[in-house]
Formats: sequence, structure tokens, C-alpha cells
Amino acid sequence: MPRDLTRPLVTGGAGFIGSALVRQLLGHPEVERVVVLDKLTYAGSLARLPLDEPRLEFVRGDIADRERVRGLLDLHAVTGVFNLAAESHVDRSIERPDDFIATNITGAFTVLDACRAAGVRLLQCSTDEVYGAIDAPGRFTEDSPLRPSSPYSASKTSADLLCLAAVTTHGQDLVITRGSNTYGPRQHPEKLIPRMVQCALRDQPLPVYGDGLQVRDWMHVDDHARGLIAAFLLGEAGGVYNLGADCERTNLDLVRELLAILGKPESLIRHVTDRPGHDRRYALDAGKARRELHWRPQADFARDFAHTVRQLAAELA
Repeated sequence: MPRDLTRPLVTGGAGFIGSALVRQLLGHPEVERVVVLDKLTYAGSLARLPLDEPRLEFVRGDIADRERVRGLLDLHAVTGVFNLAAESHVDRSIERPDDFIATNITGAFTVLDACRAAGVRLLQCSTDEVYGAIDAPGRFTEDSPLRPSSPYSASKTSADLLCLAAVTTHGQDLVITRGSNTYGPRQHPEKLIPRMVQCALRDQPLPVYGDGLQVRDWMHVDDHARGLIAAFLLGEAGGVYNLGADCERTNLDLVRELLAILGKPESLIRHVTDRPGHDRRYALDAGKARRELHWRPQADFARDFAHTVRQLAAELA
């Protein structure tokens, strides 16, 4: 049975993917109010949100604050929760793993527990990085073993396992999505694409880890947001759904395409020491989401990547 989308709570809604989700939710006529809970760390920005929208309610707070989370569910009669609040940058997780444990594990558990107490469905937004790396031509399915390689992916794996344990132990109504690398406008400049755009605009060296032949599957943020909503509405209780776009690129090829769009020379590329434990390739089999959620990516990479690069250039100029 489809779930109730009338009054959702989006944690991390001032983030890159979270804000795209908020905009998608506001486009659904049955949505009466969207409540956003965000701590507004360095990666969150109110500028990403349509704050003049009367159906949007923004609350600043930490998902690890049990009373705040439970109070919001009660106050706004929330009908479902999308948990997108997370520390997400792998390099930062290597340098400061404590922040990732606090938000991605303790915070995720707090949201999980509050949803169970309130009897509302939870969507836990996870990542393809929980699977680790896979050689071509293989692809991860939802049944693949979880083999995280970084503190970030280990923290997201921990949250996934807490969720799955709640399904087994309590019969809790939740779904988990595991998305591939996501691109689009309004992304923080610590991430690969906006960072490279920023360096290119300044004619500074573009740092590429190792040989740059790491492979990622790139999905547009609006497609990701649509997948989250589809999983919330149609996903089987306790189900896990991979969201991927079948759009593999090496990091090096991606950077070369970016430079060509901006009219900058490839001589700006600088190969730097690789990240510790850097996964070589991610690739998802998203067939389950296509079959059960009737979801598939709509973006055309050649068109939308170029559009994204130009939008980011305007934002970062």
C-alpha cells in the first residue's frame, strides 16, 4: 500500500540532496507541509531552500537530539520521515571520524527510534559505498555483502544494519535506499565536480587522486530525489533499493569533460597522492527499483552534466 506523504519530515533538508528532495516533495499536490530539520553545519545552506514557500517549515537542530526529533514528529503530525542528515565527505571522515559516528550512527538511531515510537515510516538514505569496490563488469545488488572501506561508509553501513535489525526485531516500517554518486547544482565545493569547477575558474591545478581511473556511476540529483520519494511511497517494508543511473565515468574522464565545457586546458590536471583505501569502482544494479518502484533516471548525462557545470560556474564565480 502507498504510504502517507501529506506531512513529511526531511532531516538534512538544507543539504545538497536533501534540498532537491524538499523541492520535489513540494511539487506533490497531496503534500500539505514539509518540515525540514537541519543542523546547518558547513555543508548546509538555507539558500538552497524556497523559504518563501508557505508549506515549508524549517527547524534548526541536531538529529541526535532525541527530544527535538520526537517533539517535531508530534507537533507537526508528521506522516513519514526521510533521513538525509549525514556527514558525507570521505576525506573528512578519515581526518575526523568522530563527527561521522555522532551523526551517521547515533543520530540515525535517534531518528529510527523516534519513528518507531510515533508509528511512522522511515526512509533511510544510504550510499553505494557500503558495498565497497567491485571489478568490472560486476554490479552490486541489494543482497551483495557490505564491505565499507572508509569511516564514512562504515558509519552509513552501521546505520543500515541498525535499520535492518529494527525490521527483524520490531517489524518496523522502513525502507533503505543506496544511491550512486550524485551531481547537480547547489553542491558544496568540497565535492569532486564543484571543486574542479572552482579550481578551473581560478586557473588553479585540478587535483586528481592517483591515476584518476576510479570509476563512478553518476546520477542527477533530481533523479535521486524522485527515487527517494518512489521508495517511500511504494517500497516494501524492510526493503533495500539501489538507485543508480548506469552512467559510469572514470574520474579522469569526468574532469576532462568538465574542462572542455569550461574551455580550460587539460594541462591544469594534477595527479596527487591517492586517498587511503580509495575504492576503485562502484556500480549498482538498480533493476529492483525499476521493477518495484517504477522508477528510472530521466536525466541525459551529456546534456545535464554540461548544464550542471555551467550552473556551478555561475554559483562559484
